[in-house]
Amino acid sequence: MKKILLLDKNHPLLQEGLEKIGYHCDTNYTDSKTQIEKMIASYTGIVIRSRFSIDKEFIDAAKNLKFIARVGAGLESIDVDYAEKKGVKLIAAPEGNRNAVGEHTLGLLLSLFNKLNKADRDIRQGKWLREANRGIELEGKTIGIIGYGNMGKSFAKKLQGFDVDCICYDIKDGVGDTNCTQVSLSEFQKRCDVVSVHTPHNKTSYRMINRDFIQAFHKAFYLLNTGRGTAVVTDDLVTALKNKKILGAGLDVLEYEKTSFENLFENKTFPEAFAYLIQADNVILTPHIAGWTVESKIKLAQTIVDKIRASGHKKTNKKNQNL
Repeated sequence: MKKILLLDKNHPLLQEGLEKIGYHCDTNYTDSKTQIEKMIASYTGIVIRSRFSIDKEFIDAAKNLKFIARVGAGLESIDVDYAEKKGVKLIAAPEGNRNAVGEHTLGLLLSLFNKLNKADRDIRQGKWLREANRGIELEGKTIGIIGYGNMGKSFAKKLQGFDVDCICYDIKDGVGDTNCTQVSLSEFQKRCDVVSVHTPHNKTSYRMINRDFIQAFHKAFYLLNTGRGTAVVTDDLVTALKNKKILGAGLDVLEYEKTSFENLFENKTFPEAFAYLIQADNVILTPHIAGWTVESKIKLAQTIVDKIRASGHKKTNKKNQNL
């Protein structure tokens, strides 16, 4: 019998859907990685979200493994090269939460431009400050998207109707479409009023938004990041906020994130840069929830079921890693 081990809790339709197409599903949400390695050999597939990384040793222990499915967009927690070498198919589900990410990113941008969070806090403190909360409009602005995959395309689609100029920069050629024009990095840095980061975690994107990268922009700009926290050097972001090279930031992800980030405020000693961010009026922070909606929970689960049903045992498609 084809057996799948579910390592994280997901929407019930995930297990129901897999069982309908002939898999036997076991769940294990509590054992350590070491404990699971001891019993993984009999399983054909693994479904995981972000519970732990899957490395060479784990893959070697899973002697009958045909596929690893991640209920999310990226595959950076998996040793992709080694899995491919062992003939293990990798499945991700960026289609499942791309709409949620696009909407959330637009929400961050509109909130920044209209000072919605600051205005709300002011009123709750008994302050009726209209001029101090005067906003700016999206119309006529150039919105730049770094990483034009599933998430970047979703954001560009949401921008239609706002009368903005949408451009993108990507390491791959030919990714532009009717919603967004692909340009060189130099042109991107010349034109942008807003920069939105939608890259996966990889060697190219790691700490890409740093001091030199920021200073290369011709204009002061707003920064949005709903991709991966490791793309932005927070110390350099704060420096740019202080000197007004960056006019405001909407951050759903932070470089300080671990695999699990739920206990952020248990440690009362924050990095200096993070302490600045949580006090800044022109910064909006959300806890890695851009793709975390009621609807996306369902879509992610269904996407995984559909891809496992369709996949057979074909070779890994690296496009699944493209956010």
